[in-house]
Amino acid sequence: MASLSRRGLLASVAIIAATPLLDACGSPKAKNEGTTSESELSKALPSYVPNNAVKADIPSVAGANGAATDPAFLRYPASPPKSVTGAIGSGGSYTTMTPLWGSIPPSSGNVYYDTVNKAIGATLKMQPADGVTYGDTLPALFASDKLPDWINIPSWNTQKLNFGDAVAAKFADLTPYLAGDKIKQYPNLAALSPNAWIAGVWNGKLYGFPIYSSNAVVAGAYYYRKDLFDKAGASADVKSIADLEALGKTLTNASAGVWAFDDLFGNDAAYIDQIFEFPSGGYPWTTDPAGKLLHRYETDNIVEALNWHAKMVKAGYMHPDAVANNSQNGKQRFWSGKVAICADGTGAWNGDDHKSGTAANPDYNRQAFKLFSAKGGDAKVELGNGAGMYSYFNKKLSDAQIKELLQIANYLAAPYGSAEWLTVNFGAPGTDYNLTDGNPLLTEQGNKEVATTFQFLSCPASAVVVQSGAAQVVKDYAAWQADMVKHAVKPLFYGMNVSEPAQYSSLGQPMIDTITDVKLGRKPISAWTDAVNNWRKQGGDELRKFYDGIREKYGTGK
Repeated sequence: MASLSRRGLLASVAIIAATPLLDACGSPKAKNEGTTSESELSKALPSYVPNNAVKADIPSVAGANGAATDPAFLRYPASPPKSVTGAIGSGGSYTTMTPLWGSIPPSSGNVYYDTVNKAIGATLKMQPADGVTYGDTLPALFASDKLPDWINIPSWNTQKLNFGDAVAAKFADLTPYLAGDKIKQYPNLAALSPNAWIAGVWNGKLYGFPIYSSNAVVAGAYYYRKDLFDKAGASADVKSIADLEALGKTLTNASAGVWAFDDLFGNDAAYIDQIFEFPSGGYPWTTDPAGKLLHRYETDNIVEALNWHAKMVKAGYMHPDAVANNSQNGKQRFWSGKVAICADGTGAWNGDDHKSGTAANPDYNRQAFKLFSAKGGDAKVELGNGAGMYSYFNKKLSDAQIKELLQIANYLAAPYGSAEWLTVNFGAPGTDYNLTDGNPLLTEQGNKEVATTFQFLSCPASAVVVQSGAAQVVKDYAAWQADMVKHAVKPLFYGMNVSEPAQYSSLGQPMIDTITDVKLGRKPISAWTDAVNNWRKQGGDELRKFYDGIREKYGTGK
């Protein structure tokens, strides 16, 4: 996706450790569950006021169950409008902390940092930290009570932080400032959809700012090389798993070093669940016909998926490196045409991918299959959280400081196409970036200084935009997304910050390991049956009881 979104990293549920546990000394300690009932949630959520200051080339399209496509832009507006008027900050200075997956830019003499701070009328001391190890650094900060004034905490890092309890002790309650119509004094923040804010609500109060929010979050897609399909005379009109299997035979030519498939399962069934229609890892529960909670591991559908994938391996339709569970070179296999079909996150489909693919083959053309169901008929895709990252204000901040930072957050959330967005994302014109063919492009200095930092504190909703000059990719992705959102469904416990008991955190890894062995044909399906039985005995059945309690007390978020 040629998108300013989470690049496939953030479609994860905020499920974290808590509930009645034993502390380090072994004594009982009550915990906040983190969860909020529907009635309490409605009191905490901000009002939604769409911002129409910038018109997208391809406007957002509404789908099913609250899903909607991201607006798409083919070029930056020639005369970007301003979305913020008047003074922003009042000269305050604040420490921050954000993750960064990439090279950390210099803090001293950074024109980009200085440009944004001048624009906001305050000083945000940017302190990006290695995103790979970010979650490991947070527990010590929490324990020492040395948190910065404004911090980004990815939802997948909250499990180690006992967040259901910690959030009230560490962070400012934003409900009095943003709930309901109070947010209207911050128009750019008000333009973020209610779906974006939901997982920022803990124990009935709003604490978090949504980062790179979207109403079209799904785990990924099944991609194919259209140029290879055209050459082979193959049809991409796939409507069932039988159609996909037939392509395996048509497109595989092992003697020529070409295979139809790369791994189609994904880690912990991250992709194949949408085809075989069983719950995702983020929202793993469904119900049987009698209403009993059923975990994804217990479904018949995952068994069918495992059997089918192993069958494709045995048939020889899958690249040998994929069969060897080597995913490191997966993108290169797709770019080079060694595989014609793969599964990946939506962040894989963008202009940079097009640039890499056409470098390997000038005819390279990535497309995605329309959603389909294994058995044919109506397809469904599970809608992910509206945001997978949230930022928080330190509770020690004064009322005046919170109000200053809210004005700054509103500036940072200026929409794509605005004058403020250019400043926040590209810095100083002529120094950090130039406009090339109607789109901003970093200079050599900008490539050294500009990094995703301010955006991890506050930012607008995601937009699909041109990268590396590949405007057609934007059009293709927007068309696919418009079809996809028609099939969106909300899973059980959607958007609920369920503080899951820590003793169950180790249940998943043995199952992931068994999935790998069975899907690749290393072990028979009986190994999966044994693993599920062991999962139940080791805590799965008790975890079900825990979620029965959540369902009884708070509902299911649907």
